[in-house]
Amino acid sequence: MSGIAVIGLGAMGSAIAHNLVKAGHDVVVWNRSDRPVDELVAAGARRAASVAEAMRMPVVFSVLSDDQAVAETFIDSGVLAGTPGGTVHVNLATVSTGLARQAGAAHAEHGVGYVAAPVFGRVPVAEAGALNILAAGESALIDRVQPFFDVIGSRTWRLGDRPEQANIVKILGNYLIACTIQSLGEAVSLAEGAGVDSGRFVELLTSTLFPGPVYAGYGSMIAERRYQPAGFTTVLGRKDLHLALQAATDHDIPLPIGQLLRDVFDQAIAEGRGADDWAVIAEQQPRAQAD
Repeated sequence: MSGIAVIGLGAMGSAIAHNLVKAGHDVVVWNRSDRPVDELVAAGARRAASVAEAMRMPVVFSVLSDDQAVAETFIDSGVLAGTPGGTVHVNLATVSTGLARQAGAAHAEHGVGYVAAPVFGRVPVAEAGALNILAAGESALIDRVQPFFDVIGSRTWRLGDRPEQANIVKILGNYLIACTIQSLGEAVSLAEGAGVDSGRFVELLTSTLFPGPVYAGYGSMIAERRYQPAGFTTVLGRKDLHLALQAATDHDIPLPIGQLLRDVFDQAIAEGRGADDWAVIAEQQPRAQAD
């Protein structure tokens, strides 16, 4: 049995922690609110009274929401100064490449290992232990945490020795999903305008030209106008789009579709759709009247 802490128990973090407990690991958990901690403790985890206490475990997974949350928790708080040397922190959050570099340097300054490991897969995939893990950092550190990755994921993709390499791949993956949602919304809108049944249209596309979970999942949501419960909210989608645009600016590479998507996301949020699944941006297209 190996020791690991999980910091951040939203839907993804809780699913990951539950799987680690089920696999027989000694799991310590911390979260800002008590309810998910209580649930994990009931399942066999141990409660940490603070982030600092959780960071005493030899391996720490964190599943936080954004750059600000990661910076406040691990960089600005001073917690790394009290973390035992040799601890490995695995950051599963989708953060900017700039934050990844900053975090890597801050951890190295205190002798703490740092691995970026954002994931592809929604909560049901996490619950099934079938995430695709995008890992970057020192190879020896990834080797050390690989047994934990094997519990929560179906495959680990090693993308380089610099943490930001994993984060840019995650950002670009989400950027392409946003592009797909926008193009599906346009196509469904036009199909409906021409009198074609949108559900049948999406079934045809995903059975022939575009098989796979992205087109099938988001296509059916758009055809059915089904945006709750949200697997990934519009607010989070806009956050990741902005990360892509920021990286594009840093590398002086234009993303013209990204500029369009920024306006689409901003309009959807202005209309009160921020808590809906990000597939709701399709509603910015003219749509046939819903039944």
